[in-house]
Amino acid sequence: MREIIPRKLWLGNTRDASDVTRIHDFGIRAIIDLAFEEPPLQLTRDLMYFRFPIVDGEGNAPELLSLSIATTSMMIRNNIPLLIACSAGMSRSPAILSASLAVVRSQPPDEVLQELIQGKPHDISPPLWVDVKAAYEKLING
Repeated sequence: MREIIPRKLWLGNTRDASDVTRIHDFGIRAIIDLAFEEPPLQLTRDLMYFRFPIVDGEGNAPELLSLSIATTSMMIRNNIPLLIACSAGMSRSPAILSASLAVVRSQPPDEVLQELIQGKPHDISPPLWVDVKAAYEKLING
């Protein structure tokens, strides 16, 4: 699990998201789960849990991508300590997080993605990134 904004935002994988003790120790209050192929997480009642089953590639419904970006952006704007996770934490979660931070910061998604992955392990699916950017554009331009 990698801290992106101190005590507010983490990027991780399914194993991180299922470690309830660690989630509580870090003060995380919400989890955004993007892993299509993983079963829904079993969490404690006090945690907010949002599941957007996204495929790591093409074929995702545009409204699913838009909703995941909008929800993540809203959580960041409201300073709710948040973990965003996918199966391995290397494609879907950084892609959706980059688009969400781009919304919050009013920056281009490519710029935010480069900042987020610089020097870090990643494996962003090119078709997914094209679809995420299209969802971002539709979200901000209507």
